[in-house]
Amino acid sequence: MVTTGAVSSGGAGAPSKGALTPRADDFPRWYQDVVARAELADNGPVRGTMVIRPWGYAIWEHLQAALDQRIKAAGAENAYFPVFIPEAFLKLEAEHVEGFSPELAVVTHGGGKELEEPVVVRPTSETVINHYFAKWVQSHRDLPLLINQWANVVRWELRPRLFLRTSEFLWQEGHTVHATEGDARDYALRILRDVYVDTMTQVAAIPVLTGHKTARERFAGAIRTWTCEGMMGDGKALQMGTSHELGQNFAQAFDIRFSDTDGNLRYPWQTSWGVSTRLIGALIMAHGDDFGLRLPPELAPQQAVVMVARDGEGVQRAAESLVADLTAAGVRVVLDDRTDTGFGRRSVDWELKGVPVRVEVGPRDLAEGTVTMVTRHRREKASVAVGAATAAVVTALGSVADDLRAEAVAFRDARTVDVDDLAGAIDAGASGFARVPWAVVGQEGEQQLAASSLSVRCLQRPDGSLAASDPAGGDVAGGDTG
Repeated sequence: MVTTGAVSSGGAGAPSKGALTPRADDFPRWYQDVVARAELADNGPVRGTMVIRPWGYAIWEHLQAALDQRIKAAGAENAYFPVFIPEAFLKLEAEHVEGFSPELAVVTHGGGKELEEPVVVRPTSETVINHYFAKWVQSHRDLPLLINQWANVVRWELRPRLFLRTSEFLWQEGHTVHATEGDARDYALRILRDVYVDTMTQVAAIPVLTGHKTARERFAGAIRTWTCEGMMGDGKALQMGTSHELGQNFAQAFDIRFSDTDGNLRYPWQTSWGVSTRLIGALIMAHGDDFGLRLPPELAPQQAVVMVARDGEGVQRAAESLVADLTAAGVRVVLDDRTDTGFGRRSVDWELKGVPVRVEVGPRDLAEGTVTMVTRHRREKASVAVGAATAAVVTALGSVADDLRAEAVAFRDARTVDVDDLAGAIDAGASGFARVPWAVVGQEGEQQLAASSLSVRCLQRPDGSLAASDPAGGDVAGGDTG
């Protein structure tokens, strides 16, 4: 399957002071309004950098935990490698250095002196990690070697957008070494399926298309790049994660060899794979509405907020008791008893932040033995008996991710069309995805699509399964956020 489209943006200008810009009016402005007013991030002092605020960073921590659990279940172990990489390392793999040269940040001075050899601030770690793989891999008994790193990387970004494209961002990057090409491919696809797709669809509730990139779009130095592509709220696509087959390119460049069972020296096959804080941008754009964030419970910093609407007899005590009960039930919950701040303002702030469930405790309802429960994703209110409130919140939380996922699938399917020529793909790519046979696209057609600000997002077989090579008659789906 192939995907086409124009790039969604989330620019970084001055935030809106009043209500959020409606998504239908200006999606990029709406995005930046949400980032600012939900207190997710600010622009850093150096152009292209960002400060991730506590609410945004807590979302990242929950994403990180979900991914890390799955990465370890796939057999990889966490390690850490230096942020500074000798410039000479990057030059060892020609396609790799060519692909990253425009984005490199190079340090030429340190300690008040000019360095004998410039060092690069890591844009990715294939080179430095393979330098050590050459030392660690000697025998077939050392394989497979499965390493993951949680780190920051720097890629000098000319058109920064918070979370989507920044000069510095956080991510995980996996790097593995295998005895055979088949083992490497199987592992790259295992990461794509069991780690990335599972986290994106089940935890973040964002449906994704999977396939591999064209030669034009694949990772520099790879022989094949597998990708996860999600449709955002403006009908455009976002590349949410990639898993690369590196072949033997880096093994040959760094002279990584192992003795096989017959004692022969062979070059191994490798993979690398990564997702980043771009996933926070995906959450905003896939699920957000005109009132702010809508977060699936597993990723919400607080899954519920108990609000004291007004002071009154027993109100504070009832609210505190409900918080204790929810905590005991395993719900991440916060008490908001700031009655010196207007109730309406506080409600809007929690709605902006996307807290899945809000429970409002006021003297009038409490006198009748009830509280008001509000579900954020549907913006529905219900009167609930005080004694049943904890169970009602837990039940409500259990359906949020399914509801968000179903809504996102319906949105994507309604904006995906099958076409049989480039003209149809160009028309459809303006507002959604187009599936078109790769046989009618090819490299020449890919260039024509690019001239219309559209890109081929991924290649699949006609039945939707993953194809290891460019299919003669696959589909193309369209829309592009980055």
